[in-house]
Amino acid sequence: MGESVRLNKFLAEQLGLSRRQADDLIAARKVKVNDRVAVLGAKVVDDDKVYCNGKLVDHDRDLVYVGMNKPAGYVCSRKRQGDIPTIYELLPEKYQALKTVGRLDKDSSGLILLTNDGDFAFQMTHPKFSKTKVYEVELDHPLEPLHQQEIADFGIEIGDGVSRMGLAKMDEGRKRWFVTLREGRNRQIRRTFGALGYTVVGLHRTVFGPYQLSGLALGEYIEVKKV
Repeated sequence: MGESVRLNKFLAEQLGLSRRQADDLIAARKVKVNDRVAVLGAKVVDDDKVYCNGKLVDHDRDLVYVGMNKPAGYVCSRKRQGDIPTIYELLPEKYQALKTVGRLDKDSSGLILLTNDGDFAFQMTHPKFSKTKVYEVELDHPLEPLHQQEIADFGIEIGDGVSRMGLAKMDEGRKRWFVTLREGRNRQIRRTFGALGYTVVGLHRTVFGPYQLSGLALGEYIEVKKV
């Protein structure tokens, strides 16, 4: 029979969903195990046939994890936005079905993860798991010491709450900074500095949780192991 696993975990891994999304499908009675409508909290074994929206869910799908050094000028969506290219144009056919784990905006570069494991993506991005992210940030003019203290010690209101970031100088010019985040709101770094009158002219992510860029040139990618 094999070891049993929770149905929502199975669906998340095989369909590229979060466990919450899997639970929503189960609650909506869109999932069957063998001939019965599944219920929340159900478990399955290898011999069970699981159907979602009437389609058989494959037990044997390989889970894939890819790290890419995203160049600036590319979006993370599957479709072009006007004439702006997407990162999928840099990937071979075998990775086209993968989903990005969070996003980097068009003007940002650095580490982006892609996977077909929805449970992994959920654990990497949901605020309750507090994954550390590190960025190299360049500003249009030097950061005032008072503003550095405001950001690091008190936080800056950016419209959807207070933003706090760790800051460390990259050099003595005070325009280039290592920025550490433990959350990931939309364009948070740009909005935080923007609220104080600075423009981010360069933003490059080097660390995402346990993953780091390790010698990849811009546009290059490599399969990584789930950590």
